[in-house]
Formats: sequence, structure tokens, C-alpha cells
Amino acid sequence: MSQQQGCGGGSCGCASAAPMIEDIKVAVATVNGVPLHGEGESPDPEALRQRAYSELLRQAAQRRGLLAVGDVPSLDGVLSEAASDATLTLLERELQLPEPDEASCKRYFDAHPARYHVGEKVQAKHILFAVTPGVDVSALRGRAESLLVTLRCEALDSPAFAKAAAENSNCPSGAEGGELGWLGREDCAPEFSSALFAQDEANAHIGVLPRLISTRFGFHIVQVLAREAGSLQPFESVKGSIAQVLRQQAYMTALRQYLSLLAGEAELYGLDLDMAESPLLQ
Repeated sequence: MSQQQGCGGGSCGCASAAPMIEDIKVAVATVNGVPLHGEGESPDPEALRQRAYSELLRQAAQRRGLLAVGDVPSLDGVLSEAASDATLTLLERELQLPEPDEASCKRYFDAHPARYHVGEKVQAKHILFAVTPGVDVSALRGRAESLLVTLRCEALDSPAFAKAAAENSNCPSGAEGGELGWLGREDCAPEFSSALFAQDEANAHIGVLPRLISTRFGFHIVQVLAREAGSLQPFESVKGSIAQVLRQQAYMTALRQYLSLLAGEAELYGLDLDMAESPLLQ
């Protein structure tokens, strides 16, 4: 059999089958017929969702006469300056936000007292298992969790934690037994601070914390040696900042619902968005 005859069906995996693979194209996602990316491109799902929501707002601004009909959408998800301004104006008009009253602010204050303490301090040690390029994160977490279980069985005054820090920690503090000294909330990365500082009396733990703390740096085993509670700020002194938090929460809730309404009215192809039919919260 000749080579030409043997490859005629294209089933042997040789070069003659390549055009069949090249003919496979990625479907272009659209919002009301407007493409969100170029042919052959495959944005990740979250990027595609963000482009879709931006396009929904751009089109809504056009329908309400806030943006010229001739504004041309891009295929990279970046709005024109005119479209950005128009969508901001659109949201100012469409999102009706309640103004937080004093009772709402007081309820928030009473529900989150730890956020309004000043002078709170924690004396701690830690062991860092650093996440570095190429590291097997699952295996690293497994090592950290195994050591955590072992150290939780040790007494607070045992030298075991300091020894383990010297042998395992990727932080320079390992040479000092993991000592971090006295820390305030402002001294720590946000994700470390939220785990280290107690949110209520039940979580005001002394000793090795029961769970790893995961941060941008890696996995931490933390031993709390002592705590100073600090003092609660008066409600009147933080009422303004609480009102701003509640305004932001209300804005995000209303924005999510408005985007869901726009998605429910749109013709979508190649993507899934949260949809709603109920009116905006007033």
C-alpha cells in the first residue's frame, strides 16, 4: 500500500489530519449580539463575566440616552472614557440607596465590637511554611497540618514550638524560636490579623491556634502566649465610619441586583450570569 493510500482517511494521526483540528473554533460569547472577545480567544470565566457585566451597563447607558449610539465596544473588556462616565451616571440614577440611620449603625457596632477596640495586643510565635514558585501546595499544607496536630499536644511552656520553628520555619524569626513579640492589628497582614485577634471571648485563644492561618506568604502555625484586650471606642466616635461601611454594603447589594436584572433582560450566548426578575431593593 502506498503512503498516499495509507493516509487517505486521515485517521493515522499524520500531518494530513491537522486541518481537521484547525477547523475547531471557540464560540464567541455575546451580550445582545455584541461580542465579548475575538474569534479563537478563550477568556477565563471570571474575566468573561466581568466583560459581560460591563457590556450590560454600557448598553443600558445607551438605551437611557446617556451614551452615544455610536460608541463602539472593545473586544478586551475595556470601556471607552465616555462609556465609563456614562455607566457611572447610570448607576447614580438607578441605584436608590437607603441612608443608614443611627439604629442601624448601633446594631452593627454591637455586632462587631472587636473591630472597634484600640490598643489590643497579642504576644505570639509562628512557624511559616512559605508558598514559593513550583512548590506542591497540597503537600506543604499536609506537612503544616501534621506539625500543627503535634504541637497542639504540647504545654504552653514546652520548648517544642521553638524547636519546631528553628527546624521548619521559612521566616527569619525561626532562628529566634518563631518569636514575633507583641503585635497590634496594624502590625499584621489583614488575613493574619483577622485570625490572630479574637472576634469574641470564645475565640480569645491562648496556646497554639487550632487551625493554620493561610496568608499570601503561606501557611502559619501560630502560638499565642498572652493577650491584652485594649479598650472599646465610644459609639459616637465611630458612628460615621460605620455609616460608610453600611452605605458600601447597600451599594454592593443594589449593584448585584441591578446587574442581575439587566442579565435577565438580555440575550446571552456562551456564558452564564446570575439573573433576577425582582425590583431593586429600596
